[in-house]
Amino acid sequence: MLASLTIAARDWVWPAILIFGAGMALALWSYLQSPANPSTRWAGLTLRALGLAALAACLVDPMWSETQPRPGANTFAIMADNSQGMQIQDRGSAKMRSAELRELVAQDNVPWQLKLAETFQLRRYLFDSRLVSTRDFGELKFDGHSTALYGALSDMAERYRGQPLAGILLFTDGNATDLPPAQQPNLPPVYPVLIGREGAIRDLSVQNVSSTQSAFEDAPVTIQAEVQASGFTGEAVTAKVLDITSTNTVVAQSSQTPKADNEKLYFRFQLKPKSRGLTFYRVSVKGDKPDAAIEATTANNDRVVVVDRGGGPYRILYVGGRPNWEYKFLNRALQEDDQLQLVAIIRIARREPRFTFRGRAGESTNPLFRGFGQTDEETERYDQPVLIRLNTKDENELRGGFPKTAEELFEFHGLIVDDLESDFFTADQRSLIQKFVADRGGGFMMLGGPDSFAQGKYDRTPIGDMLPVYLSGAPTGKPVVEMHVGYTREGWLQSWARLRATEAEERSRLAEVPANIAINRVGGLKPGASVIATAVDSSGKEYPALAIQRFGHGRTAAMPLASLWHDGLGDETRQKDLAKDWRQLARWLITDVPEPVKLEAISTNSAGADSAVTLRVRARDKAFQPVDNAIVTISVEPVGGASTNRVTLTAEATPNEPGVFETTFIARQTGGYRAEATVVDSNGKLLGRDSAGWASEPLADEFRSLQPNRALLETIARQTGGEVITPEKLASLVGNLKTRRAPVLETISKPIWDQPLVFLFALACFVGEWGLRRLRGLA
Repeated sequence: MLASLTIAARDWVWPAILIFGAGMALALWSYLQSPANPSTRWAGLTLRALGLAALAACLVDPMWSETQPRPGANTFAIMADNSQGMQIQDRGSAKMRSAELRELVAQDNVPWQLKLAETFQLRRYLFDSRLVSTRDFGELKFDGHSTALYGALSDMAERYRGQPLAGILLFTDGNATDLPPAQQPNLPPVYPVLIGREGAIRDLSVQNVSSTQSAFEDAPVTIQAEVQASGFTGEAVTAKVLDITSTNTVVAQSSQTPKADNEKLYFRFQLKPKSRGLTFYRVSVKGDKPDAAIEATTANNDRVVVVDRGGGPYRILYVGGRPNWEYKFLNRALQEDDQLQLVAIIRIARREPRFTFRGRAGESTNPLFRGFGQTDEETERYDQPVLIRLNTKDENELRGGFPKTAEELFEFHGLIVDDLESDFFTADQRSLIQKFVADRGGGFMMLGGPDSFAQGKYDRTPIGDMLPVYLSGAPTGKPVVEMHVGYTREGWLQSWARLRATEAEERSRLAEVPANIAINRVGGLKPGASVIATAVDSSGKEYPALAIQRFGHGRTAAMPLASLWHDGLGDETRQKDLAKDWRQLARWLITDVPEPVKLEAISTNSAGADSAVTLRVRARDKAFQPVDNAIVTISVEPVGGASTNRVTLTAEATPNEPGVFETTFIARQTGGYRAEATVVDSNGKLLGRDSAGWASEPLADEFRSLQPNRALLETIARQTGGEVITPEKLASLVGNLKTRRAPVLETISKPIWDQPLVFLFALACFVGEWGLRRLRGLA
């Protein structure tokens, strides 16, 4: 109740009733004696009764009580949007939204502010990415990079917690760039004043840009752009991709013509970066008509996307049970990729029983090494296999054969086992290989051959357990021969498994590939595994030719095909296809394999801060155990802009997770950023480096939508008990605010009997009765 009617002189209630009754009795007796018609009698009695009631009511001293905000006791906040999004000129409007807003709030002597200041203490604020107090609105520059609307309202609720804040006038177009909070703040009524016109706007806006990568060699990077075209119906729109890492070189472009207003255009570009590591691309859109009307803004016509192709070299360890053609073609293929390095251990002689085939009396070494000049310590014994090492980084790497410790094996990113029985590895080495995949996150692949899969007795071993196919229950007998390979439905969707850009071209290629020599028999597919390719024999029966699955943090693949090199026989084109197939398969094998030092850039812009990015470094030693006492420095520099300033930061260890170091970087300009982390242990030894990149583009979100967001403002107003108004109704709202509830109220009581209107009403009733009587000839 904001108003009420009370009786002050309660002792005069009955006398007033008696006086009113006596007056009405006399009036009734008078009219009953008159010859007037009934309608005249009732009209006169009614006027007499109203006049007597007004005079009798004055005897009881009625008081009119009103509750209203106490002047000067409550605060009212005025918030003005200071972001660049206000620099939009709506179609049909003579001025920008910023100019309209400035006219409404920039001067303290405008009538609505003076009226509001009579009742409330006014507090003025600007907001863009932050909420800032201001003495007046002369500081409006409309240069903010984002509109953190929810963050500003949350800050306002926090600032005035426990204080008498009566309401908030919010001047904005409603285009917020931050997300609503999980818990709504305790706000007073919010009265949004909608700035801007709802209607058609001529504008091109790059809404979203994303990139995906694959091991497909011809075009490993795909960039997709979503463009909103408003007011460009029937006009060609061109999207370009520019490499801004070093120079603004156009690497791809495409054109589309929207058929309707506000239509979304989807552009898709397939690229092959010229260099490894980080590459920064800018996607830019523009209309093709030079003489067409200008856009509402060009700040949303381009966006930056970052592609990380990795630094390398990525090392793959190949372990073969015998010299064969497979290693020759595999090694030759990977030599063409500067990011892949194949290291090999190949057995050229099996382990022989002790005391057998001794060449000379007292000789303990294998006679195969006789004549090469090695000493007894350097040569292999009879009970050890004869191995050769290829492409090792130095003479000591893999000198003891297959790695026996995590430090040795975890230096590699992938492991390929070819035609090698399970007994070649010790029990500890088999468990180590499983840890290499599950814990280190490496890639493992087994190729077919007489000593692979079930024939190599891998069933019920740690290696067999992580394969994507079951080995128990595999059909016995000789390997199936004369197989033709084809892709499954899943395989057609994997770009790294295909060698041609289109399905028709790939089917034509497969039809020319000669039949494979043989394939190992395996059991069924494990849950969660996928078959990428199948081999079909002459009777039409299918066998898994390539199966994959995730295992722990890594991935495994099973290729039961033996002698894949046979596919390259016949002509030069098939040889190139075989090499490309090996490179793509090797790329897939080492994809997402973590490094000892990993740098991540995580955006923390949830509250609308100035492009704050958390730089997180995970540091591991050679055995991939967390390193706590490390010194982590991170250097950050912008890419593709005019500024080349480099900033060096020091990351601190986090208390919740060992081996993790974090720091925060705040971008001061728009564009791409590259960061490089260097990790050094307590002894000053370099543990590793890693790079990461990201794009800071607050204006892209600020200008994502140019239409005023009335729906958002109506939601905020409804949740807080306010209402959305237009600038034309601002004065009317301010005039009504003193009749609405506020934290601090006061009650004002006014007597009614001494109001001139009361006596004028009574006099009007008596005069009206007298006039009626004169008119009817009764007076």
